[in-house]
Amino acid sequence: MKTLRLILGDQLNKKHSWFKEKSDEVYYCLFEMRQETDYVKHHIQKVIGFFAAMRQFAEDLKAEGHTVFYIKINSEENKQKLTDNLSKLIEDHNIQHFEYIYPDEYRLDHQLSSYCKGLGITSKAVSAEHFYTNRDDLTNFFKGKKQYLMENFYRDMRRKHDILMIADQPEGGKWNYDKSNRNKWKGDVNIPTYKWFKNEVSEVVEDIQNAEIKTIGRFETKTFSYPITRVQALEQLKYFCKALLIHFGDFQDAMHTDEDYLFHSRLSFAMNLKLISPKDVVTTVMNYYRKHDDEIHISQIEGFIRQVIGWREYMRGMYWAFMPDYKTKNELDNHNKLPEFFWTGNTKMNCLKHAINNSLDNGYAHHIQRLMITGNYALLTQTHPDEVDDWYLGIYIDAIEWVQLTNTRGMSQFADGGKIATKPYVSSGSYINKMSNYCSDCHYNKSKKTGDDACPFNSLYWNFLDEKREQLGNNYRMGMMYSLLDKMDKQQLQSIKEKAQHIIAHQDDY
Repeated sequence: MKTLRLILGDQLNKKHSWFKEKSDEVYYCLFEMRQETDYVKHHIQKVIGFFAAMRQFAEDLKAEGHTVFYIKINSEENKQKLTDNLSKLIEDHNIQHFEYIYPDEYRLDHQLSSYCKGLGITSKAVSAEHFYTNRDDLTNFFKGKKQYLMENFYRDMRRKHDILMIADQPEGGKWNYDKSNRNKWKGDVNIPTYKWFKNEVSEVVEDIQNAEIKTIGRFETKTFSYPITRVQALEQLKYFCKALLIHFGDFQDAMHTDEDYLFHSRLSFAMNLKLISPKDVVTTVMNYYRKHDDEIHISQIEGFIRQVIGWREYMRGMYWAFMPDYKTKNELDNHNKLPEFFWTGNTKMNCLKHAINNSLDNGYAHHIQRLMITGNYALLTQTHPDEVDDWYLGIYIDAIEWVQLTNTRGMSQFADGGKIATKPYVSSGSYINKMSNYCSDCHYNKSKKTGDDACPFNSLYWNFLDEKREQLGNNYRMGMMYSLLDKMDKQQLQSIKEKAQHIIAHQDDY
């Protein structure tokens, strides 16, 4: 029976059971489409990375004897829409059965399930065979509970998969070493040279230019440096273990003007394209730790494991638990627009300048830059979550909606009213100074709330608390800050609020 199997751009899993056997009756297809390049304006490196990885994956499948239909972005046969491309292949090749891997994005899941209902042939959807959990595992885990605390889910994952466990207790005596993961990097601990891949992508770049795809960000080299194959991803993983893991936990929240990546793994793009699985990552990291536990403290490994089996799986579960309504949540009723400097990096605020330019240059920023710099600023300026979602989904090469939306709209912008985060992740300039050197040579004074040279984060912070008192005043984790706000001199608060309102109204002047 002639079977057509669809592979999406984030389903490049060489270890999938589909590929264990070869058959002349089974055809695979991958498409580069305007449907995917245009639904949001993506970083140029994101489009390059996806196309380059997809093309290499198709070539590898062909080399292994599989039949592959690959339609490039400028191909005359490209209908630029997923279902139209599928219909043409099904008709042209007399396909009798269609299969696809469950998408991790609600939009595509709905599109494909609807399409299959109207097909005149049989169809089947199969597992991605990538995650530790199934779509509905988290929903079932929290059934009947009022709060969806990640920590509870994370501990269950540790127990279920016997990771960093001794019998039923956490190895080292603690479940979470987060308090040990908040050190400021001062340049006194050496960061090894990053591992760069020199993937030749000139043809991909030319095709993108010829297609006149509108993108954001910068690409000023001739090679793409992130892994685009499973072999490269495994090399990156091994390098992380050997060179970076030893200090990952210590400095995972740190930020610095001289370093874009610090001790982070640069594996998220490869993982989210499914070049490697979380089990690949956890097994490799744990094996390395077991061989070097005399020199690597458990706080380093636990901090990393928490990101992979905790936050990553949790965010996916929350996505499927609350979509599609989650995408429209705006519980704090924010409606402002992002300033122009989010697309240029031209701002006098040093922290934002570095975090945004890093994003524009590399399609990357680590989680604290995303959460406590750009996300913090967007929330304090009361930006509409749609604006923030579009920017985050577009600018980061690892951003796919299942992980971006919950991190941005939920954890960063508190637009879900507290389903993911128990309080808004907002701060004044003091936190930024604590975790970085951004404030040391900034145009603004980190200690001042008002005046021309006052750090904008300071007035914005207190103004935000005052503006959102109705929604946040009863939040038990915000009690201390509201107590301080209540004790503030009324005239001083009025001056702070006037300063904040001026900033919000004239953001591109700051």
